[in-house]
Amino acid sequence: MTSSRTRITLLAATVALVAALPVTSVAPGWASAPAATKKKPICKHGHRKATRPHTHRRCRHVSRKPAPAPPAGASQALTGVFKLTTGAYSRATGATGTYFRMIFPSGTVQHGPYFSNPSSAAADQTYTPLTAGSDGGLVSGNYQDWNKPAFDSDGNALPDRIIQPQRFAGRNFSIVTAPRDPQTQIGVPAPGISVSNGQLSGQVQAWAAGWNRLWFNQGSPKPGGGTPGRTAPVSGTYDSSTRAFVLEWASTIVGGPFNGFTGFWHLAGTFEPRQAPSTSPSPPGLPPLPPLPRGLPF
Repeated sequence: MTSSRTRITLLAATVALVAALPVTSVAPGWASAPAATKKKPICKHGHRKATRPHTHRRCRHVSRKPAPAPPAGASQALTGVFKLTTGAYSRATGATGTYFRMIFPSGTVQHGPYFSNPSSAAADQTYTPLTAGSDGGLVSGNYQDWNKPAFDSDGNALPDRIIQPQRFAGRNFSIVTAPRDPQTQIGVPAPGISVSNGQLSGQVQAWAAGWNRLWFNQGSPKPGGGTPGRTAPVSGTYDSSTRAFVLEWASTIVGGPFNGFTGFWHLAGTFEPRQAPSTSPSPPGLPPLPPLPRGLPF
């Protein structure tokens, strides 16, 4: 009797204790499980990583932001071929394409007076139309040297990579760009042209004209960086959608029969991008310059 009363008392106490506990909703047949711990994300290489950009030892992968785009208007080098459109002239349309003019020492690039080339096929012989050579035109980022004699026995220039030799005052002249300027014998960089907001700039120190066994630097700036006389910087326009360009500069001749005259160069055509090739070596042992005659030789 006492044992039964004791068991009843214990049972009542247990029920009262359970009733005092907080009630939790547990689905039938399931035991409550401990709360799940949040795992760190796994990078694409299968390693645990922090949520911020990481460079942990086990993973060579580095989370970085993409490189910023170049700012608007930043200058971009144009390396390739400025392919020349053949020059032409008519009374109706004026000069088009690629051509050369020469200004008397007393004149200006804008207003002349201009030297009249008796050998020019243009209706206005102050314009000498030019035609692209075997390379298609001016190569930027590399030299266009010559690999054969520069002149024939009559003094006609033979290099034909940039332009085809063109008749000028009874002799053919042509253009080269070499590591060593053939007139001044000064080392010069390869031509370099850049574009910014459709405007061209750069340098063509190596641009040299050969005529009647003589060389005339026609670059801008001159070898060494000078701008004597009416030498004017390289300028022009470039359409990035069509790659059409116009490139101009002026260069005053120093020395020789045309001393003080200024050459004006107008190149027009289409730019063809290319990877910069290795530069051509300078022709070994350029001969010394012959004595320069006095006065015009024609």
